[in-house]
Amino acid sequence: MQDLEEGKSQIAHGETVRETVNMISFLTDIIGIRDDMYLGAGNAYMREVGAALDDGFAEGVLPQRPGIINLQCDIDHPTQSMADLLHLKNFYGSLEALKGKKLAMTWAYSPSYGKPLSVPQGIIGLLSRFGMEIELAFPEGYGLIPEVMQQAEKQSQETGGSFKVVNSMAQAFTNADIVYPKSWAPFAVMGQRTELLRKNDYDGLKALEQQALKNNAKFMDWEANADKMKLTKDGSALYMHCLPADISGVSCKKGEVSADVFEKYRIETYKEAGYKPYIIAAMILSNRFKDPGRVLSELIQAGVKRKM
Repeated sequence: MQDLEEGKSQIAHGETVRETVNMISFLTDIIGIRDDMYLGAGNAYMREVGAALDDGFAEGVLPQRPGIINLQCDIDHPTQSMADLLHLKNFYGSLEALKGKKLAMTWAYSPSYGKPLSVPQGIIGLLSRFGMEIELAFPEGYGLIPEVMQQAEKQSQETGGSFKVVNSMAQAFTNADIVYPKSWAPFAVMGQRTELLRKNDYDGLKALEQQALKNNAKFMDWEANADKMKLTKDGSALYMHCLPADISGVSCKKGEVSADVFEKYRIETYKEAGYKPYIIAAMILSNRFKDPGRVLSELIQAGVKRKM
């Protein structure tokens, strides 16, 4: 296993993506990529890497075509959303049990400004496939990538669920079975941020940060607290978060969730987070074997104890 960053690789010295990808792939099975801070670039970069791998394998440079796992990009966070789905499946007993459940995917206040859009986008993009009643809530101006919201609405209609956008956290929480309060930067701000980063305009980035933080401060009441949780179905909705959460009075003065609400659901969020390594392992297994179910069955039947 190797952990590579562009700044520490030959890319920093002018080597092209195509060269780097082929050079690191000679004895490689899987390449995991996390590129979530550049709106309009992260997912495109992963596809560029994939095209370079296709070319290297087709030309006989590589003995095999390594798989790519999206560990988070500007559009999606599939390992997180699938871990969240597994958590919901186990919590409610089945995927079928999710149909008709109301999910409040809401923006929440944070004292930082540059959190990616990929978590809420991944959640609405995946859970809208299971007939859930989804309410996406954010203050005016904090929308997600329009195409992602349109896809979530389309999938909801196709599966007998619903998708609604509101500008009130309290409204989204009302009668919700599941709440997912998570901060993210406005779509427009992330676009501006990407352009400034490309220009190495650090003064512009500082000015954008101050402007964004000032705007965030207008919505400090967007916090998952006991009063809002009372609005949920029977006052006992499942609280979810990708972690780490901005916890008011603990990790920050004011944040996404009050300390008492987080403490009540702390163990459940730990369980939620614990599914992600298994999701990644499943992705690797599925990529490397044509019949991963058979491989797992044979391993179980062999009964070989794991070496510590």
